[in-house]
Amino acid sequence: MSTTTPAAGPAERNQSASLRRALQVLEYVRDHARATPGLTLTQVADGLGLSKSTVLRLATPLVDSQLLARDRESGHFRLGPGALALGQAYLAGLDLRTVASDDAHRLMREFGGTVHLCVPDAPHVVYIDKVENETQVRMASRIGSRAPMYCTAVGKAMLAWLPEEVVAQVVAAGLPAVTARTLTEPDALRGELARIRSRGYSVDDRENEPEVRCVAAPIFDHDNQVTGAMSVSGLTSRVTAARVRELGPAVAAAAQRISRTLGATR
Repeated sequence: MSTTTPAAGPAERNQSASLRRALQVLEYVRDHARATPGLTLTQVADGLGLSKSTVLRLATPLVDSQLLARDRESGHFRLGPGALALGQAYLAGLDLRTVASDDAHRLMREFGGTVHLCVPDAPHVVYIDKVENETQVRMASRIGSRAPMYCTAVGKAMLAWLPEEVVAQVVAAGLPAVTARTLTEPDALRGELARIRSRGYSVDDRENEPEVRCVAAPIFDHDNQVTGAMSVSGLTSRVTAARVRELGPAVAAAAQRISRTLGATR
C-alpha cells in the first residue's frame, strides 16, 4: 500500500499563494502605516507591486477578521484591533526563562562560563535561571537569590537603562565595598552606566567576587522597557580582559534576540 502524500492540486496551491500574498499586505501595512491616517490603496499596491484590485481582494478577509482596519471615508488602511488581540495573546504566552533558554545554553556551550538570567527588584537583582558548566568551578549564586545592582554585571546592565529615580534609589541604599574593586562613589557608578549604554553591555571586573569576571546585557520587553538581563561569568583565569571584548558583543546579541522575541523594537 502506498503511503506517498498526494501532491497538492491547483486549487490548494492557489489558496496557499493567496494566503502568502494576503500576509504580505498585512506585513506591509504593519511596517509602513506608522500613524494615522494609515496607507492609501495606491501606496499598498505600489509598495507590493500588485494591482489595486488584487490588494482589495486580499485585504477583504483581513478587514473582516479585524487584522486590518479601513477608514470608511478616506479608505486608508491601518492595523485593526484583531492584530492587537493577537499580539496580546502572544505576549501572554511568553515566559522569560523559556524564551531565554536556547540562548543561555548556546552561550554556555560557546564560552564555557556560567550563564545567569536576572530580573530587577531595585536596589537588587533576582536570579531566575542559571545554566552552569559542570566541568568548571561552580558559582555561588542560586535561583531565587538576590544581589546588589551596583556591583553586579546584570545589575549594572539593567540600571544603565532604568530611569534616574531607580539609580538614585540604588545610590540611596548605599554602595558599600564588596571587594577592593567595587565602585562605591555615585559619580563613578553613573560614569560606568554611561559607558555601558555606549557599548551595549556591562562588565563586573571582580567587583562582586574577588576572582570572578562577568559580562551582561539588558533584555527589553514589548514596551522597550528593561525586563531583565543575561550574563556569562567565570574565573578571571578563563574570562580574561581579551575574552571580555569577545564575550561582550556575543552576550549583547543574545539579549537582543531575546528582546525581539519579547516584542521589543529598540
